[in-house]
Amino acid sequence: MEVITVAHDKSEPLYMISIAARLCDMHPQTLRLYERLGLIKPQRVSSKNRMYSDEDIDRVRQIHRLTHELGVNLAGVEVILGLLEKMESLRSEMEEEMDRMRTEMEDRMRNLTE
Repeated sequence: MEVITVAHDKSEPLYMISIAARLCDMHPQTLRLYERLGLIKPQRVSSKNRMYSDEDIDRVRQIHRLTHELGVNLAGVEVILGLLEKMESLRSEMEEEMDRMRTEMEDRMRNLTE
């Protein structure tokens, strides 16, 4: 029997706060606190209902690791997450620039051989 896996968008909002809290093994109030502090930004389907994506769940678990395993306070978590986001942005920019340069070099090489 063949198993078919379906990839989904990790940013797609899937879980209500009660399910997200259970998946992260924490109280919903903790998730609300993280949202108030700007550490997570679940999508809202109405003015009251928060919906969490797999990305949100991963981020909450990362916050939990930083605070409980490494002893980082929430202000430190904010700084660390900001730095990680900046690093990812710079990595992405660098990859785009490398792709642009590679294409330019290939074009130049092609022009030289013609």
